[in-house]
Amino acid sequence: MTKPQYAVAGVDLASADAAKEQIGRLVASTRTVHSAGQIGAFGGMVRIPAGMRAPQLVMSTDGVGTKVLVAMQAGRFDTVGEDLVNHSVNDILVHGARPLAFLDYIAGHRLPLAMILGVVEGIARACRAHDMALAGGETAQMPGLYAEQTFDLAGTIIGVVEADEALHGDQIRPGDVLVAYEASGLHTNGYTLARHVLFDVMHCTLDTPVRDSGASIADALLAVHRSYAAAIRPALPHVHGLAHITGGGIAGNLVRVLPDGCHAIIEPASWRWPALCTMIGEGGQVSREEMREVFNLGVGMIAVVPPVGVEAVRAAAASAGIATWACGEVRSGTRGVRFAD
Repeated sequence: MTKPQYAVAGVDLASADAAKEQIGRLVASTRTVHSAGQIGAFGGMVRIPAGMRAPQLVMSTDGVGTKVLVAMQAGRFDTVGEDLVNHSVNDILVHGARPLAFLDYIAGHRLPLAMILGVVEGIARACRAHDMALAGGETAQMPGLYAEQTFDLAGTIIGVVEADEALHGDQIRPGDVLVAYEASGLHTNGYTLARHVLFDVMHCTLDTPVRDSGASIADALLAVHRSYAAAIRPALPHVHGLAHITGGGIAGNLVRVLPDGCHAIIEPASWRWPALCTMIGEGGQVSREEMREVFNLGVGMIAVVPPVGVEAVRAAAASAGIATWACGEVRSGTRGVRFAD
């Protein structure tokens, strides 16, 4: 039997159909009370939760960057799917929103079924953890654009918040305390520099131990991007602002929520860098300033809190098993962020 010419060109429709069938079962596992429509339809549907006074939708699109290259190198694919969802949950959490639905996009070439299903399983697992529907997505076969068995990963989240409860940072005032939430690793940013230093400069392998931590390079680099929903949602009434520390580091993200007239001072002596960050900085002779611009340095989220709310905010995080500490304060001055060293 003649092989279909589309398959010869690089797109196997039979394999794509087999993947869709199994992905459908994973999507079904994420259905919530807000789910509507049919699985496999042209568009995903969710209902706005009943009883909201003035609901506002909060949406965000993001990816996991070159962390997918580490996943491919290690042959582990579910963790980057979980990373994608948790990153997105944190992005809308900054505005006080709770997640309703998620859509994923996987683009690649000749991806084995196990690879695709691994990614989607991680996505579905994180969606279930947040009571969020995986409402749809796209798996695109793109020969010529991607090398065989390589892929990129992105997703879009839809959340909702009451209009009068949304966080915009406008309530931040001089005297507010900066509360740092411990990161679980590099999360999903800085991997191009991390891979260059660890593999090209230091000639590490995935099995190389990260000194002073006991973890391997693979385990440290593929540590799942932590979700802060359980740690922060119970304390939202005490919070004036939130910053998700992603690309751009602490300063580049905290400044995004500061109003005019507020200047944030970060106390770098309030915590120690994780072992992996120290290893990258020293091994690659990366300056302290560049490390601060590229990596989260162990801080995954910062809450801006009035002094009277700090205890409640930290107690909520402790109940969720996440370490916090006061890492600075807000003062009067030109809008910006400065490290006190």
